[in-house]
Amino acid sequence: MSETEQRKKKKKKRQGLLEVEKVDSELLPELVDALSELEKQRKYVDIQICPKCKSPRVRRVGSMKGDISAHMGLTPPKYECTECGWRERTVIKATNRPTTIRDVVIMAEAKDAVNERKKRRK
Repeated sequence: MSETEQRKKKKKKRQGLLEVEKVDSELLPELVDALSELEKQRKYVDIQICPKCKSPRVRRVGSMKGDISAHMGLTPPKYECTECGWRERTVIKATNRPTTIRDVVIMAEAKDAVNERKKRRK
């Protein structure tokens, strides 16, 4: 195998690693509809969703199933998705609450911090 063929093969392999697997949950449209219905009734809720498949079927892992450190309060709790099997300590929350000025300021500061990190790397 020539050197150029090896380079092309490595490049394809790297590009394959960079591609993100896009998985959409069948429950996501139902979740959005339910949140909008609750918002019309002026009921505001936060729902935990899986960051991988966007399913609302996320539950906290019990201490007997491998999360004893969170049970003792040493680490944040671990969550798992019952649809895709994702398991981590961070979870995304979907909400229908109106965005306040404080929320906008926090989002702007986070975006500025990300932009500064990108500039430093270059």
